[in-house]
Amino acid sequence: MQNQEIVKIIENLKGRRNYEEKRASKLGFASLYDYFEDKISKKQKAIEDEQKELEAAKAVDQPKTAKKSCGCC
Repeated sequence: MQNQEIVKIIENLKGRRNYEEKRASKLGFASLYDYFEDKISKKQKAIEDEQKELEAAKAVDQPKTAKKSCGCC
C-alpha cells in the first residue's frame, strides 16, 4: 500500500524529477518512492527528537523554580 502523500510529492516534482531521481540512485535507493519515504521518516524522527528535547528541558527548568522558598530571588 502506497502513502498518498509520497505519491503527490512525486507527481508534483515537475522539473526537479530528474534531479531527485539522480539523488535517489546516488544514495542507493531503488525508487523515488523509497527515497521520499525515507526522507519523510527522517523529518518525522527529527521533529520527535526535538519535542523530546524540549520536554526534557522543561522538566529540568520546573524543579529550579519550585526550589525557591522566598519571593526575593
